[in-house]
Amino acid sequence: MKSIRVHEYGGPQVLKLEDVPEPRAGAGQVVVRVKAVGVNPVDVSIRTGAYSKILTLPYSPGSDAAGLVETVGDGVTHVKPGDRVFITGTTSPGFTGAYAELALSRAAQVHPLPDPLTFAQGAAIHIPYGTAWRSLFQRANGRPGETVLVHGATGGVGVAAVQIARAHGFRVIGTGGTDRGRELVRQQGAHHVLDHKAPDYLDKLTGLTDGRGVDIILEMAAHVNLAKDLTVVAKGGRIVVIGSRGPVEINPRDAMMRDAAILGMHLSNPTESEAASIWAGLRAGFANGTLKPVVGREMPLRDAAQAQQAVMEQSAYGKIVLIP
Repeated sequence: MKSIRVHEYGGPQVLKLEDVPEPRAGAGQVVVRVKAVGVNPVDVSIRTGAYSKILTLPYSPGSDAAGLVETVGDGVTHVKPGDRVFITGTTSPGFTGAYAELALSRAAQVHPLPDPLTFAQGAAIHIPYGTAWRSLFQRANGRPGETVLVHGATGGVGVAAVQIARAHGFRVIGTGGTDRGRELVRQQGAHHVLDHKAPDYLDKLTGLTDGRGVDIILEMAAHVNLAKDLTVVAKGGRIVVIGSRGPVEINPRDAMMRDAAILGMHLSNPTESEAASIWAGLRAGFANGTLKPVVGREMPLRDAAQAQQAVMEQSAYGKIVLIP
């Protein structure tokens, strides 16, 4: 089968399309015929060596995909060959990551794909919606009626966060760096949308809250925004760091004066029961059409390098997916 392989850490050029052996499903495992693959910023971090201590070269990238069940191993009963599914990880990313024609996953990582969703939308579920749900409810302990700032709302996680927060009764403020992106955020249900490149956008944000500040900030670029976030969060507010590309200097006094909390979030950390809660909460929203992943761009698997470059651009618009 065809798969993207990485033999050394580095730039996009290390992503190579190669022929590799097809995976076989062991007990409690499922092989999925991949129809679409989600591209995430964490894929870039892994490729550049940020996770080198826990990953062995060579490897195939990717954890998010959707497709058809190819084969199942002993003990797997919730899906069968031919079923439409999405996956929330692969059992052995060193061998069979999701950037491939076939992916091997543990049974618990394979979920029926709700009928309203396409394969491309299914590939946009795991990291975007799992991250948004965990950040809002399991890390920030968000409550309906609170005000949420989705700082960088035009990408996969941002769109998911806006949809989830609006559906659960939060007042939602989103930011975007382009006119097209901000219109997308409005379409997804944000009550207010700001241009985070405008010099006065923080003043406008403060005005929208009558000077009180926002209760929750979901932060996609902490290396740029964290210090500023601490000046506009409400007393008792929570900032969830979802993404950061480097260190940042903050004034701890800004947190002290507000009793504010800075919370980290990584989707590899939920317990088994927390993970089950995430997918139970999301499943209903996908099934009834409340939650709808936005796919901004589809690219062939051979263009994985260009896709990873595009996912890091500031002009994000929905989800980028690869098609094997």
